[in-house]
Parts: sequence; structure tokens; C-alpha cells
Amino acid sequence: MIIRRMIFLLLGGLSIATLLAGFQTSRNNNTPVTKAQLGEQLFFDNILSKDKTLSCASCHLPQYAFADTVAFSKGINGTPTTRNTPAITNLSGRPNYFWDGRAATLEEQALQPIISPAEMGLPIQEAVDRLNADVVYQQAFRQVFNTPVTEKNLLQAIAAFERTLETANSPYDRYINGDDHAMSPEAIRGRLLFIGKANCNNCHSGEDFTADRFKNIGLYNGKNLLDAGRFDATRDTAHMGFFKVPGLRNVAVTAPYMHNGMFKTLREVIAYYNKPDVVVHDGINRDLSLNAPLNLSEQEVSDLEAFLVALTDDRFVKRVAH
Repeated sequence: MIIRRMIFLLLGGLSIATLLAGFQTSRNNNTPVTKAQLGEQLFFDNILSKDKTLSCASCHLPQYAFADTVAFSKGINGTPTTRNTPAITNLSGRPNYFWDGRAATLEEQALQPIISPAEMGLPIQEAVDRLNADVVYQQAFRQVFNTPVTEKNLLQAIAAFERTLETANSPYDRYINGDDHAMSPEAIRGRLLFIGKANCNNCHSGEDFTADRFKNIGLYNGKNLLDAGRFDATRDTAHMGFFKVPGLRNVAVTAPYMHNGMFKTLREVIAYYNKPDVVVHDGINRDLSLNAPLNLSEQEVSDLEAFLVALTDDRFVKRVAH
């Protein structure tokens, strides 16, 4: 936790206004001197989309923990994506990325939205050529990498910026570091439910509340819920309906939820886990841990929600839905 906090303060502790203004400042002044600063400039620049209408930040909104606010973001030509845009805070050191885990590194993750026809739609060689033809980026890449733009250093820069998006300044962090009053009584009770009766900790464990595993929580039935998740990446039928367990830091500002954005609020998410069969009764190969209702009371649901809200970093707290 100490290391995470140091990274946050040194690299990621930027205000929303700073993040939003960062591209324009660096673009105008030609001042990126690190990979992360260059990556930030690229992240906010429309130059990486085919028609120059979208940037990475068009779907990964800084003020919402770099998630989107709709179930499916829209790519070039208004084409909707097929899965909900995940938040990209606290991704350093993860072993896989995307809902289906198809990328093993942040560099691989950074590539996919750029080249996807449903997202930014720009072939990577065209992106490289476009940047090399831009005087500002010519100079920036020479300054940072001492080479022209290549696919490798382009992706390294974006990944370096994403690695700065670590958050560790939430009421929960202060609570576990010794401030007994950092969380509300409701959130404290909710934490005990999280690791106890509600069994959330079975999947959402560790510092960022993800065990970096894949789980089938019953949101695939082969009928109206057709996204097969991990199967799309592995073609292994044993992975039908499995999805990457997302981290829960800043989850209160990243609605809607699940790979398909089917739940609009945290209470809807909790209601599903409380009684899965009421929401989706025919999920195929749902994890056995979800076969029995949790039987949470209304007060316990509220307490659990309060704990999840307490995972919100201070920089995003104004965006928490009430």
C-alpha cells in the first residue's frame, strides 16, 4: 500500500482539471519529456482515430475513473462497441486485460482500441505514419525515445501513461491505515459483509479487489445473453460465459456495470448477487458459489453499497451517484 501511495503521489495524483488540460498544454508547448507524458498527450489526441474524431479519452472519461457512462461506447461512424468500456485505473501489473483477457500486457491492451474497426479504426502502420508526419510528434518521440515513431514505442508511451493511473486515496485506504473514523459505520459494517456473509471477497480480493481470475457469474444463457466472454479469446468451451473479474476501486463512479452494462446502479448489482435467479434464472454453468441466495436484508444491502462507495479515490468523489 505504501508503494501504491508513492506512485499515486508522484505520478498519478493529478486533479481532473489537470488531466483534462494536460493534452492541450503539452501539445501547445511540445514539452513531453517522459514516456508517460507523451502517452498522456497521445491518450487525449484524436489523431489516433481513422477520421480524427475520437481519442482514447472519448470512451475512457477521466472524471469517471477513465470508464464511460453508457453501456456501449460509440466508435468512429457512431458504431457501438460490443462490451462495456472498463475503467483503466489501477491496472499496473495485471496479468491480463479486457473482459475476455485477450491481452497480456498494457501495451497489447493499448493497441486494440486503435485498430478495432468498431472503435478508432486506424491500422497501426497508418497510425505510425501519421505520427511521423506530424512535426510535434516527430520532435516528441525523438526527445523521449531518440527514434522516430514505431509501433513499439507508440504503445509503450500510452501504456506508460496508463501505469500512472494508480489510486490509493480513498476512505477505505485511510481506514486500513489506522484512521478508524475514515469510513462511516455503514461502510465498516459493509466491509465485514464483503468478506463474510456476502462472500464478495471470494472473487474480489487483493489490494485492488480483483483476484485476476475469470468467473462465470451467470450472465450468459445462449438466448438473450449471448456474449460468451473468455471463450472468444481461447475457443475453449470450458470458458463459455467466463469474464475477467474487474477491480472494484472507484466502482461507484463507473456505472453502468458488467460486461454488457446491464446494471445501472450498484444496488442493482448487489440485488443480482443477493438473488441471482430472480434476475437471470437460466445462466449456463454459473459459478456454484452463486447458487444459493445471500438473503441480505435491506440494511445489509445499504451497508454493502456504502463500503463499495468508500473505495472511491478522493479525486472522483464528486462523481459518486447518490
